[in-house]
Amino acid sequence: MAAGSLMARSPLHILLYVLATLAVTAAAEAPTQKAPLPAYNVTADEEYWAKRAEEARAYSRAAYVSDPVAELNRFNRDVHRATARRSLARRYGGRPCVATNPIDRCWRCRADWASNRQRLATCARGFGHNAAGGAGGRTYVVTDLSDDELIVPKKGTLRFGVIQDRPLWIVFGRSMVIRLSQELIVNSNKTIDGRGAQVHITGAQMTLQGVRHVIIHNVHIHHSVPHSGGMIRDSKHHYGRRTRSDGDGVSILSSSSVWIDHVSMSSCADGLIDVVSGSTAITVSNSHFTKHDHVMLFGASNTEEQDRMMQVTVAFNHFGKGLVQRMPRCRFGFFQVVNNDYTHWQMYAIGGNRDPTIISQGNRFIAPDDGNAKEVTKREYAPYTEYKDWVWKSQGDVMVNGAFFNESGGQNERRYGNMDFIPAKHGRYVGQLTRFAGVLDCGIGKPC
Repeated sequence: MAAGSLMARSPLHILLYVLATLAVTAAAEAPTQKAPLPAYNVTADEEYWAKRAEEARAYSRAAYVSDPVAELNRFNRDVHRATARRSLARRYGGRPCVATNPIDRCWRCRADWASNRQRLATCARGFGHNAAGGAGGRTYVVTDLSDDELIVPKKGTLRFGVIQDRPLWIVFGRSMVIRLSQELIVNSNKTIDGRGAQVHITGAQMTLQGVRHVIIHNVHIHHSVPHSGGMIRDSKHHYGRRTRSDGDGVSILSSSSVWIDHVSMSSCADGLIDVVSGSTAITVSNSHFTKHDHVMLFGASNTEEQDRMMQVTVAFNHFGKGLVQRMPRCRFGFFQVVNNDYTHWQMYAIGGNRDPTIISQGNRFIAPDDGNAKEVTKREYAPYTEYKDWVWKSQGDVMVNGAFFNESGGQNERRYGNMDFIPAKHGRYVGQLTRFAGVLDCGIGKPC
């Protein structure tokens, strides 16, 4: 590691072996034709989901990073390398690469992306860097935009693809708007890859429950609404009765190794992205969020102690027009919020309660004109005597129009004098790093 890329004995000393002391090391093809429905005992659903949750806890414990600072350092090192002058000058096929962050530079500058789609699975960074999605599996093409059959989904639909028990790389044969009739339950080892088409998923939420290795990439997700539930298939071998869904955009429960990248999200009934129930090893990157109140909720309950193992990276996103709050709101856990562009909020940008560790690095925060909403941060339902020891740090952030970040922490921090901390790319570069946030218009045979 080059000495010039290190900052030994950082004055902030964030770092954060906080989790080394605070966090727990571990808390935690459907039928191709219609046939007589199997005689499943739907009263066994609680037992089924309990077993799924227990298996998911084991996967989450394996995905949990015992040294989160090392992961932060690796992420920041990769950003510096990808944005170095020599690296930016690199050319592909005689054309300059215009991808501006390490995730994008891994695949976007290649004209063969459509024939080598699964390369994407090597490109994640942050806590969700091991998310493999459907890597190693076959390609499944969505050709039917309908969503009429919930128990025996039609082959060619998105729902048929996501419930399979084997790894699949799901792509789309053309641009389409898929109006979900009930929540879409996504199985493990799936990539939903919208590159090469303009794909809109609307009408109901996407649910990841008790799964691992899921990638959601380059799709529009919006106008999800609540549904009363009913009989829905979640895998090739099981369907059962689901209760009401809230109308999130993406709801992640008891899941690990999840990567959401280059999505455009807006206008859902509840949250755009919820991460709850002991989920961990998650990255949300290169995405564009607009027109929504409760944007991201990481940890839904003050009593969910299993969320202490939650680790999430939020990077290279643009938080744009019409947003109100929760970008994100956090409970328990460890959260790296790095190199995002916050151009709008009405109440606050980053909030939390129940002692989350939040490390804000190299973001740009542009406060609204409202004099009562200049503070980036909000501690929910906690007096100063409680939150003064929560580790909330700001490093290299740019504050515009009166924005300010209320830091805290001290007694909870362990200081390591010989620890090398690599700072994030400074917030003044955020416009470049987030330049292509949201869904890309990718043409086959051309770099995206």
